[in-house]
Amino acid sequence: MTRRQLLNSTGTGFGMIGLANLLAADSASLNPKAPHYAATAKQVIFLFLNGAPSQVDTFDPKPALTKYHGQPIPGDYPKAKQERGTLMQSPFPFKRYGKSGLEISDLFTKTAQHADEMCVIRSMHTDLPAHAQGILQMNSGRIIPGFPSWGAWLTYGLGSENKNLPGFIAMCAGVPDVGPQLWSSAFLPSIYQGTYVPTDEFSPEKMIQHIRSRGGTPAEQAKRVELWQKLNQIQLQQSGPDAQLEGRIQSMEVAYRMQSEALDAFDVDKETLAVRERYGVVGQRDSTEMKIKSATRDGDFARGCLVARRLIERGVRAVQVYFGNDKPWDSHHDILVHRKLAQQADQPIAALISDLKASGLLKETLIIIGGEFGRRPWTEVAGRINVQNGRNHNNEGFTTVLVGGGVKGGMAYGATDDFGYQSVEKKVHVHDLHATVLHLMGLEHTRLTYPYSGRDFRLTDVAGNIVHDIIA
Repeated sequence: MTRRQLLNSTGTGFGMIGLANLLAADSASLNPKAPHYAATAKQVIFLFLNGAPSQVDTFDPKPALTKYHGQPIPGDYPKAKQERGTLMQSPFPFKRYGKSGLEISDLFTKTAQHADEMCVIRSMHTDLPAHAQGILQMNSGRIIPGFPSWGAWLTYGLGSENKNLPGFIAMCAGVPDVGPQLWSSAFLPSIYQGTYVPTDEFSPEKMIQHIRSRGGTPAEQAKRVELWQKLNQIQLQQSGPDAQLEGRIQSMEVAYRMQSEALDAFDVDKETLAVRERYGVVGQRDSTEMKIKSATRDGDFARGCLVARRLIERGVRAVQVYFGNDKPWDSHHDILVHRKLAQQADQPIAALISDLKASGLLKETLIIIGGEFGRRPWTEVAGRINVQNGRNHNNEGFTTVLVGGGVKGGMAYGATDDFGYQSVEKKVHVHDLHATVLHLMGLEHTRLTYPYSGRDFRLTDVAGNIVHDIIA
C-alpha cells in the first residue's frame, strides 16, 4: 500500500484531502497566471553573447587605458601583477549617441542608434571567472548545475500566453558551453523546461525535429492523443495530484498542438526579403523577389533574433538567443576578433529593437544583452600561445544592457574603476539583476519559490536586491 492509498483509506480520507490541497497548489500549468503586482514587462528576450564580450571595448569607455597604454596598471592590483600584462587601450573608438549622449564603441554603431532606449549597467559582477560557472550563474543564479534556469522560473511564475508553443524557448547555432543545463527546469515540473531550437538549420522541420507525426492521419493521431489523456487521467485518479506527471502530460499536449503553429513561427522565409536583409538573415529558398545567396553561418544569430521577434509576437513568455556554438566571444588571443563577432551581432540586435519599438511591443518586452562576464583591461600573457592583444576573463566588473520592458532609457548605471576592472559604484550582482528582471515582470523574487528537498528554493537563492534606480 502506498502512502497516498493509506491516507485515502484511513481517517475517512481527511489526510488525503489535505495532501491533495497541498499538491494542487503546485499544480504544473502553462496557463497564464496573475503576477504578484502590476508588471511593466510581460515577456523577456535574452540575447546571450556567450564567451564574454569585453566591456571596455563595447559599452564602458576608459580614457585611462589610453593614457597608460602599454604600462603596468598603477595602484594595488595583485591579479594584474600576477598575470604580468600591461594595460591596453581599446582599438575601437567610442562615440556619444542619442539625446542622452551615451558612449558606445563603434562595434555596435547600429544598436547605438537606440541609445535613448538603452540602460547600460556598467557595474555587473559575478562569483567566478570561469565560463562554466559564469554562464550557469547568469542563467540559473548558481555556479553549479542542478537548478532551474531563469526562463523556467518565469514560466513557472507566470505561465504563457500561447497554448500552442512552449513558454520558454532557447535558440543557438550549436550548443553553448555547459549546454542543456542552461535551459533546464531542474526540479521544477518539466512543463517549464526550455525547448532548444538550433538556429543553424534553415527549414522549420529541421529546427523542430519530429514535429509531424509519421503514423496515420491527423484524425487518427487525435484519437491516440485522446487515449493517452484518458490513461493519464486514470493514473492521476489512482495516485492523486502529481505535479511532475501533470507537467509531462502538458508537455506532450503542447507538443501535439505545436504542429499547428510552430512551423509557421520558425519559418523566417515568410518575412519579406527587406525584413530578412535588415536583420542580416540568410534564407534557404529562391523567392520571386530575388535569388537569395547561399547559406552561411554568419546569419545564425540574426535568424535567432528574427525568430525571437516572431515568438514574442505570438505570446511566448521567455526567449533566449545564444550567439553561437560553445563560446565565440572568448577573445583570449586577439581582441580584434570582436570586430567580426560584432558585425554578426550589431545589425540583428538593432533590427529587433526597431521592430519591437515600431509595433509597440518594446514597452512590454524586456531585452537583455550580455555575456557571462567581461574581460581584463590588460593584455593576456601567462600560459597562452600566439597571443596578441588578447584579454583574459573578468568577473569583477562588466556590462549588461537592458532595453524596453519598463527600464529607464539613455542611462549608464554604476561604474567600474578608472581601468574598467572592478565594479566600484552601485555594484550589481547577478542576483540583483535577476531580482530586477522578476520585479519588472510583476514577480517578487522572495515570493517566487518552489519546495524541494526540504526547503524553498528561488532564482535569487538567499540574496538579491531590486535595482529600483533603473526602473522607469
